[in-house]
Amino acid sequence: MITGELKNKIDKIWETFWTGGITNPLDVIEQFTYLMFIKQLDEVETRREADAMILGFEPDRIFSEDEQEYRWSRFKNLGDADIVYKLIQEKVFPFIKGLHSDKDSAYARYMGDAIFKIPTPGLLSKIIDGIDGLNIQEAAEGGDSKGDLYEYLLSKVATAGTNGQFRTPRHIIKMMVEMVKPNPSDTIIDPAMGSAGFLCEAQLYLREHHKDMLLDAELRNHFNNEMFYGNDMDTTMLRIGAMNMMLHGVENPNISYRDSLSEQNSDEEKYSLVLANPPFKGSLDAESVSASLLKVTKTKKTELLFLALFLRILQKGGRAAVIVPDGVLFGSSKAHKQIRQELVDNNKLQAVISMPSGVFKPYAGVSTAILFFTKTGAGGTDKVWFYDMKADGLSLDDKRQAVEANDIPDIISRYENLSAEENRQRTEQSFMVPVEEIRDNGYDLSINKYKEIVYEKVEYEPTSVILGKINALEAEIQQELAELQKMLKE
Repeated sequence: MITGELKNKIDKIWETFWTGGITNPLDVIEQFTYLMFIKQLDEVETRREADAMILGFEPDRIFSEDEQEYRWSRFKNLGDADIVYKLIQEKVFPFIKGLHSDKDSAYARYMGDAIFKIPTPGLLSKIIDGIDGLNIQEAAEGGDSKGDLYEYLLSKVATAGTNGQFRTPRHIIKMMVEMVKPNPSDTIIDPAMGSAGFLCEAQLYLREHHKDMLLDAELRNHFNNEMFYGNDMDTTMLRIGAMNMMLHGVENPNISYRDSLSEQNSDEEKYSLVLANPPFKGSLDAESVSASLLKVTKTKKTELLFLALFLRILQKGGRAAVIVPDGVLFGSSKAHKQIRQELVDNNKLQAVISMPSGVFKPYAGVSTAILFFTKTGAGGTDKVWFYDMKADGLSLDDKRQAVEANDIPDIISRYENLSAEENRQRTEQSFMVPVEEIRDNGYDLSINKYKEIVYEKVEYEPTSVILGKINALEAEIQQELAELQKMLKE
């Protein structure tokens, strides 16, 4: 999380933009992101050079011999603000816009209309100094401090909450990815991708667990061109997502400006894995919603329509790990019951993980759950595994500071060995529920419907004893008041 000194530094940069005349929050985020991207390109190049020196080969270069002056580490030390401004405006910014050699790529498409909006050399100089002092690095344990920075910037946009633009915490994304285990042949989509956090984490998992895949020409081509898909309706998100994927080494992700719920999205049985945290609220053009989704669940609720979409776009045998608001689990409307019945009766619902409401704080306090299911089109749900997550390694208040309590390792471990969960009691944190019982309960998927609570008998003192203590305390108060009044008279 962005906290303490780092938050103060970001606030100061934001204030610098504001006082310099850039007052639209989305413009601030875009310009901030472009400069961060320029800095990160230099960091990637520096790491490649260091690795090449150790291994004794020529590195793959981002900056050619003639473009070395475009590197952050070079121009930040030039000293003359006018020279730096002219260099960035006339050379560096056009360089990052044209960075991808394939002009039809997502990066080229969404960076093509990017505009450098910082108005003066003095303002640019202050912002460069501020960003240089942030020292944003990826944590060794797989953190996402750049994503945290973006999330913090987004929190400053007043409209973010109403549009559902809340970044999923990286440790929750990482848990979901580790549970579904992407493989080299997967075709992965996030139909509401935001800054592409799920796609970035999936490619990191593949690099770590399938290291040889990039040595195979066919698999490498699939990884770079055919594996990753993402849709969004916010061009800022599309730019950030394209830059994010490029920095993570995916050459040509299939990122599209598209309303995933509309008729313009004709995808059907195309993907083998869905990873998503779709918007729970926000505007919905009811007239443009795809008729095929309304056949599954006739509703205006985006969270239900997205579940219907996931089932449509998945191939037979395709898996999904998706976050939904708690209302999806127990909502009593016809549409709620329809989508739950579809998941349980016509596909294979494997698991429901209930998360505490603090997971998305300080930006949202909604209670959520993660659904894991496989598209079969012919049923297959036998028993559903429920887990009551009570801690995620961070405090569940607005501060979200690191704490010792963390259920995530236990969740991953138990999910990988579900047969051992068969005999768990309903009083425990996780247990299995037979599909017949779920049907008998109107397809209710809330854990509280099935969890058994053990009540401990508490022995209280007899009423006469409690009253006696209250009377004695009252007498003591009256005595002390009398003594106080006596002192005041004297």
